[in-house]
Amino acid sequence: MNNARKDIHNSDIPVLCRACEARHRGICGALTPAQLVKLNQHTKQHSYKSGQELQSADQEVERYSNILRGVVKLTKLLADGRQQIVGLQFAPDFTGRPFRRESHVIADAATDIQVCSFPRKSLEELIGESPELEHRLHTQALEELDEAREWMLTLGRKNAGEKVASFLFLIASHVDPEIDERDGPISFELPLKRSDIADFLGLTIETVSRQITKLRKAGVIEVENNRTVIVPDLDRLRFACERET
Repeated sequence: MNNARKDIHNSDIPVLCRACEARHRGICGALTPAQLVKLNQHTKQHSYKSGQELQSADQEVERYSNILRGVVKLTKLLADGRQQIVGLQFAPDFTGRPFRRESHVIADAATDIQVCSFPRKSLEELIGESPELEHRLHTQALEELDEAREWMLTLGRKNAGEKVASFLFLIASHVDPEIDERDGPISFELPLKRSDIADFLGLTIETVSRQITKLRKAGVIEVENNRTVIVPDLDRLRFACERET
């Protein structure tokens, strides 16, 4: 029996939290039932359609969120309007930076998403009460730093085929933290348009399409309806991230 099912009959846990899988894997798993009740008094769930903006750059941050479903795209803008996708976030990631009043990135829904949000002040008060919550936030920040360093290597040293394979591996390994790659093929919808993938990887749209076709012909991936990607063997895709197919 998983943790969510155990919570269904726990009257100390707020109703909104009892069946929430993201709570156990995300930062809320560090909170006691009493702290969950306190936070839940100010919690709201929101749904966003693909393309909708969650947070503007240089906008004062009033609420933080946990991603419950879908993919969030983080983008930075230059003064002349040029933009660069600088990261993707997945369930159950925490969006926002505690103790920072303004956001320095634009957060958009890359896919249809659902988030659970709470006021900045409420969370920052709980951080002071819960060392475990502070630890989880610190751990996620370090994981994002490690991923950013890995992505610097991808963009700076890998060829086009390895970059596309690395992007697909990123999605496949984050699309559902509960998936066990030993259970069989992993299937997911591409969260970005080909133009956005090209922007993210520093490639042209034509190059992205050509490399996806190359991976498909090599049997590393399967593609259905131009958007659905099936990875029969995650190890083969992992290998393709550092070797030409």
